[in-house]
Amino acid sequence: MKIIFMGTPDFAVPAFQAIVDSRHEILAVVTGPDVARGRGCLVQSTPVKCLALNENLPVFQPVSLKDPELHARLREIQTDLYVVVAFRILPPEMIVIPRLGAINLHASLLPKYRGAAPINWALINGERATGVTVFQIKPTVDTGDILLQERIDIQPDDTYGTLAPRLAESGARLLVKALDGLTAGTIRVIPQDNDAATPAPKIFPEMGKINWSKSAEELKNLIHGLSPIPGAYTIIGDRRLKILKATFDNNVYPDVPGTIVCRQKAGLAIQTGRGLLKPTELQLEGRKPLSIAEFLCGFSGQVGDRFAS
Repeated sequence: MKIIFMGTPDFAVPAFQAIVDSRHEILAVVTGPDVARGRGCLVQSTPVKCLALNENLPVFQPVSLKDPELHARLREIQTDLYVVVAFRILPPEMIVIPRLGAINLHASLLPKYRGAAPINWALINGERATGVTVFQIKPTVDTGDILLQERIDIQPDDTYGTLAPRLAESGARLLVKALDGLTAGTIRVIPQDNDAATPAPKIFPEMGKINWSKSAEELKNLIHGLSPIPGAYTIIGDRRLKILKATFDNNVYPDVPGTIVCRQKAGLAIQTGRGLLKPTELQLEGRKPLSIAEFLCGFSGQVGDRFAS
């Protein structure tokens, strides 16, 4: 199978590498533009571009996927299929260029969690399992017929930072399996049940502000779904305090939500609308992440003090 690969972030790298190591051939790569990152604002290539250059592959970095010049250059490449992983929405005029159209690796068990942030929302909603899906791309986002799926359990201590790499590795293997099946003609497509679809819209930083009146379980799920980036946060003084990991219990105290009800040498318990939230990893604005024991060494808050909602 002759392929043009489209992807940008770290999540797409295992899939790219798996195809490189397979019997299929990547002819070119489409990825995002180089961007300035970090305190020094150094211009950096995308993770997918870095791998593509190592493989001596042609790289396209369009600002717009509707650019007619891009389409003309892609038509010059005789390809069977576009493979898309963690990339932008392809316009209809691009989908029809390859002989077999385009397929996508999506980090959920479609039709659940259609959209830009399926891993985050699975964690935020307290799912016990999620998975990866390889499906045919149609003009309507994430609605195409399913080629293959694989279920993955979500562990109680999973965050976005731990779950996403597992899904990326599982998805990479599934993607190569789908390419093999398409080549052999053994794939039987399954239409999605649109009535069972759930959304997974883009995550914005302001969504991470902790409302202490919610239950401890809801807050733990929010924290893990947004960790490490953009991070769920509360306010301490005039600075943001990210809570990156937490546990919870359902003990009831008569305090106002957001109140510290217990402080020990290596632990902190905060009253919520229902139950206690117990942070285990935190990051004060401008500082590095710390374990709860490390954080408490420099934290002056005491029982009875209250975090702002």
